[in-house]
Amino acid sequence: MRLGKKMGAIAAGVALALSLAACSGGGAGSSSDGESQAVGNGDDEIKVGVAMPTETSERWIADGDAVKSGLEKAGYKVDLQFAGDDIPTQTQQIDQMITQGADLLIIAAIDGTALTSQLESAAEQNIPVISYDRLIRDSENVDFYVSFDNYKVGVAQANALLFGLGLTDKDGKATDEKGPFNIELFAGSLDDNNAHFFWDGAMDTLKPFMDDGSIVVPSKQTDIEQAATLRWSQEAAQARMENLLTSTYSGDTKLDGVLSPFDGISRGIITALQGVGMGPTMKDGLPVVTGQDAEIASVKLIQDGVQESTIFKDTRLLADQAVVAAKAFIDGKEPEANDTKTYDNGKKVVPSYLLDVVTVYKDNIQSELVDSGYWTQDEIDAGQAS
Repeated sequence: MRLGKKMGAIAAGVALALSLAACSGGGAGSSSDGESQAVGNGDDEIKVGVAMPTETSERWIADGDAVKSGLEKAGYKVDLQFAGDDIPTQTQQIDQMITQGADLLIIAAIDGTALTSQLESAAEQNIPVISYDRLIRDSENVDFYVSFDNYKVGVAQANALLFGLGLTDKDGKATDEKGPFNIELFAGSLDDNNAHFFWDGAMDTLKPFMDDGSIVVPSKQTDIEQAATLRWSQEAAQARMENLLTSTYSGDTKLDGVLSPFDGISRGIITALQGVGMGPTMKDGLPVVTGQDAEIASVKLIQDGVQESTIFKDTRLLADQAVVAAKAFIDGKEPEANDTKTYDNGKKVVPSYLLDVVTVYKDNIQSELVDSGYWTQDEIDAGQAS
């Protein structure tokens, strides 16, 4: 573990104050009854740089705001930056955070392989780095990782698709339905490490059903490179779905379901499907489409019977865990990890804290999203955050 220079100076100041107090029986850091008190640090405030990938997704706006709020409540100064999904912008922002004296960095990377030089600079200046949700790769200078169990996210997405098709119940237990059902597969952006975990979890879950013929991929696009969606783009997903419909479903072949790893991608897929006359809802023949992130527009679609499901990752809990980890580093401690084996970034296994996820269908929107205060019913009805 590394401590920033300013943290070391603060620690030295605390030690000196305690030493003086021990000699005099009072003084700085002591109350009138002799009990030890926190020592003021003058201008030596802790500065935390928070780098988020984009403001085009409401999920990342919520993450950034939640992390900033938690850090400020802890008494730290926060520099929160969004990079507009532009890699050079993010690298410049992180460079600037380091130059301006950040004592700790929390980074949700656009491209998990593009920050090596920035992390080297951070290490040279003893700045701890917390990788947020997206694992930063190919660098030994990543100190901690906070995320959800991303393999389980993929499993949950696949289970939601299988349940929507009627092949399993909600618990993943096989039914008597044998299909076959035609599906297509979408993946996230290949430069995001999470996309690979989502894909692996989903494909491991779908494979037995593909092997026994219960589900079929008519396009034969079953590799992640074929299914990938650069930058998780809704527009790119819509274009690919339109191409698939033209190339594979222009005849009598029926499409029954689509594995989608993100709500924005899901909405692009649904737009393409409705554009050729499918739907407008699942009751009207729209294929089953999965999702992730419980974005308000997609929650509205789920409520209306248009989208089948979404994976709810409570980003409030993720932000809280990032703040907990930051406090530990600032206090000179190691953050608590609940996984020290899974997340190898190519240079080291990064100690991680992983959170669980929930699959949201129409029938548990109230209990999971409204009752928890994540969204209000009015926001869901409007399909947009207030």
